[in-house]
Amino acid sequence: MKTLYTLVFVLSITIGAFGQGSKLNKADKKYDKYSYIDAIEIYEKVAEKGYKSVELFEKLGNAYYFNGELDKASKWYGELFALNQEVDSEYYFRYAQALKAEGNYEKSNQYMELFAQKTDDSRAKLYQQNKDYLTDINAVSGKYTMDKTDVNSEFFDYGPTFFGKQIVFTSSRSEGNQYTKIHDWTKQNFTDLFVASMDNDGKLGSVENFSKTVNTKFNESSPVFTKDGKTMYFTRNNYNDGKKRKSDDKVIMEKIYKAELVNGEWTNVKEVPFSNDNYKTAHPTLSPDEKTMYFASDMPGSFGFSDLYKVSIDSNGKFGTPENLGPTINTEGRETFPFVDADNNLFFASDGHPGLGGLDIFEAKSANNSFEKPVNVGKPLNSPMDDFGYVTNKDGLGFFSSNRDGGSGYDDIYTFTVCTHTLSGLITDVDTKEILPNAKVILFDDKMNQISETTASEKGAYSFKIECNKKYYVRASKEEYETNEKPFGPVTKTGESKLDIELKRNIFPVEVGTDLGKILGVSIIYFDLDKWNIRPDAAEDLEKIIAVMNQYPNMTIDIRSHTDSRQTHKYNELLSDRRAKSTLEFMVKNGINRNRLTAKGYGETQLVNNCSDDVPCSEADHQKNRRSEFIVLKM
Repeated sequence: MKTLYTLVFVLSITIGAFGQGSKLNKADKKYDKYSYIDAIEIYEKVAEKGYKSVELFEKLGNAYYFNGELDKASKWYGELFALNQEVDSEYYFRYAQALKAEGNYEKSNQYMELFAQKTDDSRAKLYQQNKDYLTDINAVSGKYTMDKTDVNSEFFDYGPTFFGKQIVFTSSRSEGNQYTKIHDWTKQNFTDLFVASMDNDGKLGSVENFSKTVNTKFNESSPVFTKDGKTMYFTRNNYNDGKKRKSDDKVIMEKIYKAELVNGEWTNVKEVPFSNDNYKTAHPTLSPDEKTMYFASDMPGSFGFSDLYKVSIDSNGKFGTPENLGPTINTEGRETFPFVDADNNLFFASDGHPGLGGLDIFEAKSANNSFEKPVNVGKPLNSPMDDFGYVTNKDGLGFFSSNRDGGSGYDDIYTFTVCTHTLSGLITDVDTKEILPNAKVILFDDKMNQISETTASEKGAYSFKIECNKKYYVRASKEEYETNEKPFGPVTKTGESKLDIELKRNIFPVEVGTDLGKILGVSIIYFDLDKWNIRPDAAEDLEKIIAVMNQYPNMTIDIRSHTDSRQTHKYNELLSDRRAKSTLEFMVKNGINRNRLTAKGYGETQLVNNCSDDVPCSEADHQKNRRSEFIVLKM
């Protein structure tokens, strides 16, 4: 009897395993053809039966991940790591991203730490260099105001672009789609280009199919138009003139195509010469002068899953050779959906740079025919899910796409306005009120980092463009006058503000804005490691500064305290603030009116040498950064 039971038991296991294997083979074929929804259905049924394997959980997580359902991917990546088996380092990154979609940033950071231990790629390095990325993102948030648009459906709606007084966007909606071909990857229609009317306030109205000559039975998306409205570039599957072509491994790639408007019809549809059957080119955008196209691609030489490239366009419409935008922009992750604004600043979506989760939107300022380090644009444009497809016009009206919670469908189009502000004023003599032409005017951020510099006009006028929700300092100086510095902001609305600055003729050989300690030969005040109490040697130097302030009763001083690079940014910010306040209280206790003193800690943001977390330094070098400075604000 026991033998019989054993035989039946083994037979049932064998049959069960064979059945599961057959199902997995079927699911794998779906998965390999990017039919992720069909694959998920089979994989999950197998998983529900108790079957577990690294490959099963990897593919289940990936199927959701690549479909943009990061919160669902998190469950299966969690199951993957619960097996405690060796997996490729990329899965640590994907799980960290998926955890962000659930709002679990603490656990996400833990997996980024593990990811950094297993690889030295740029995503790991960027995380290691800025573990306080959430604080930085919160600091820049609030620049934009956003709202839903009225064009969203229950399907995919994304990739908007301006076309005169209309918006052209991508959608897989059924209504208006000229074909009903279903995409295996999404189980929705292949996408077409649609056009929506737009009123003067940016509100979108009626929607219709954009062009029967451009839209085909395969995917079209992400168009861009020349300013004259006669040429468009767009993304399409590798299909033209009724013919489809595949890569060597039998995949229909995405390509960038060009179309021309002739007699009211879009025609002469041709792929751009740098497209290729064996790699993707997608999401084109044009520079303001239309001499450069930016696009996304995974062509040979790319850093990651998709990189951003640029290619020149001459006056005859001939393309040059594509150039990768390099490691400042591109990572081993996804960089995609580029856009260049009227000031040549680059906006793009990335999951490789530190963000809130999924694709985040980043801005890289234009500088010397290149781009500076990208900065996350913050909330509300970015969310724990995918945010991408940023476009804006010169009036500060823009649109972007997101699959965040609360939308109408899978991807939705949102509108936003940029809070922009102009700060201007006059530089005058405080006594005579006469205009002071050609004064030097400098704009600083709240950490006293210089942002911009200008020279007042012959009429004494200056002007700066500033961002909302930020605090600034404006410093004006002129020969034979004391420098004067004033704080400004933050402002919360688009508009203009005035900040006039009065200068007083010099009666004392100290320029406002300089370090009093250096001018008078007084030592910088140093602090011991992790301390903020006034040392005896510091007290002696403070007495010298106090004596000078007693000699000049109208002098006001800004105490600026700093730390070395050890400990976290947040800890050092608090420590330096304690040092600044300790210095101020010592001076008040010794007779200086509190109204003549301001104090602020700057943490490790203004190191005087190369000491950092990545650069070993002697204690003497670290000591140079633990200091307070005494800046003359007024005489």
